[in-house]
Amino acid sequence: MSLKKIFGIAIWLTIGCKETKVPPTKITINNIKTSTALAEKLAKIMNDDVANYKQYLTNNDSCKLWQADTNTIMCLIMPNTYLVANGTSAKKVLQKIITESATYWTANRTEKAKQLGLTTNQIVVLASIVEEETNNADDKGKIASVYINRLKKNMKLEADPTLKFALKDFGLKRVLNIHKTLAAASPYSTYANFGLPPGPICIPEISTIDAVLNAPSTAYIFFVAQPNNSGLSNFATDYKQHQLYATEYQNYLNKIGIEKKRTSTPTLP
Repeated sequence: MSLKKIFGIAIWLTIGCKETKVPPTKITINNIKTSTALAEKLAKIMNDDVANYKQYLTNNDSCKLWQADTNTIMCLIMPNTYLVANGTSAKKVLQKIITESATYWTANRTEKAKQLGLTTNQIVVLASIVEEETNNADDKGKIASVYINRLKKNMKLEADPTLKFALKDFGLKRVLNIHKTLAAASPYSTYANFGLPPGPICIPEISTIDAVLNAPSTAYIFFVAQPNNSGLSNFATDYKQHQLYATEYQNYLNKIGIEKKRTSTPTLP
């Protein structure tokens, strides 16, 4: 082979190598309930040691980097698809993701939270409960209004999804008294404690956070699923009406062969 040909191949290889780019890694975040689960997912996607992510998500000293703690750090994680360079450190990956939260909280949204008497973190926590209560977009705002009304009346929220989170039993189909007893020591139990939990019980969708911020003004205090498979709820302003709706729903469950589930019925102050 001539020197000219060898030289030409060398130039081609050099140019080709320069033009070859490693595509960024795609990280899609949704439907995650705990910081540990998030750390495991990020580590797997980035082909990194899970300990590198846990040190930032499950350690209070590290969470301080973002003015958070191990409960509130998940308030800063927004569901989205993120593109990051291969080999990016855990700290920089999290920084990129958390920056999205700052982008979401515009002056308008922050003002809406203020008008509801809640911080931005509390809005996310409330949205996480609403997210776990229903998949039906039409009901999210009304369910949010129920919990906002309970907060204003200093009533316990008594939200079943918070017990599932407290027990880390996400497959629990119905909440019974034994579950309330087992979860009583957890700050996430809204049956044992007043107010919102210290952190979110999942990463809520953006649309759910918006539904909370734009919750309609209602007098609703109670809600229970409608006696069908619509995913909608019946709402009530008084316990007597709620009992009627609850009985209808329980009869429906009996009819289709599902054991009765206790509905959320806090005691009015």
